[in-house]
Amino acid sequence: MTTIKANPWITCPQPNPAAKLRLFCLPYAGGGASSFRAWSAPLLPSIEVCPIELPGRGSRFQEPPYTRLTPLIQDLAQALLPYLDIPFAFFGHSMGALLSFELAQFLSQTYKLTPTCLAVAGRPAPHLPNCGSPIHALPDSEFLQKLREFNGTPEPVLANAELMQILLPTLRADFAVIETFAYAASPVLNCAIATFGGQDDPKVSLADLEAWREQTHSTFLLHLLPGDHFFIHSTQAQLLSILKPFLAQTVSPSLPPKPSVDMRNPHV
Repeated sequence: MTTIKANPWITCPQPNPAAKLRLFCLPYAGGGASSFRAWSAPLLPSIEVCPIELPGRGSRFQEPPYTRLTPLIQDLAQALLPYLDIPFAFFGHSMGALLSFELAQFLSQTYKLTPTCLAVAGRPAPHLPNCGSPIHALPDSEFLQKLREFNGTPEPVLANAELMQILLPTLRADFAVIETFAYAASPVLNCAIATFGGQDDPKVSLADLEAWREQTHSTFLLHLLPGDHFFIHSTQAQLLSILKPFLAQTVSPSLPPKPSVDMRNPHV
């Protein structure tokens, strides 16, 4: 088992040499590896949590952020390859869900490496049309108002003009990645997909989440949790309590995931 070493893309808050699975966590727009800092302890002992740090935030704040998806996926895949020597899975929220899906597709088609599980949250299935208007090029005042509607950035941060001038380039770049994405039909994945949504998320409907079923030949799980678009923070403990056994099941030889089993429970 390769040990996670100094790598700008991959953080590992709590290395776990006994892990049977590596979980790579990809953030929402404007987010970073710190969003998943507290995930390691609840998911031990069989899972090693490896939050991804994208350019333009955290320890990589001085690096220019990506504005297009394809080069981001290609470079991220190269960074991950040495650490795919044990079973691995992806978790992504919002923008991170899209990155996780495209990364799984790229690794599967290019290197014949497929995650055991793709866990996605707060994001419509990638093949659905984007019904919203692009916001990444809006004037600052309008862009900030759109951010308020997502309810993910604290109001004191949004109201701090000096701080927002520092954060805006990365936020705009992340939304450019999302909004310039064009879905291309690709083979259905052979990994389990677990889908999570917020019951009060105005941006992502139950039908949007249900559509992820079409992207896998394997097990499909759907859970709605209390909260809005950023329910992954407000209901973190509940989310992890559902995610942990599902991840463990995907790598346990005694509990193989069964194809076409519907584990959907939208009211938990």
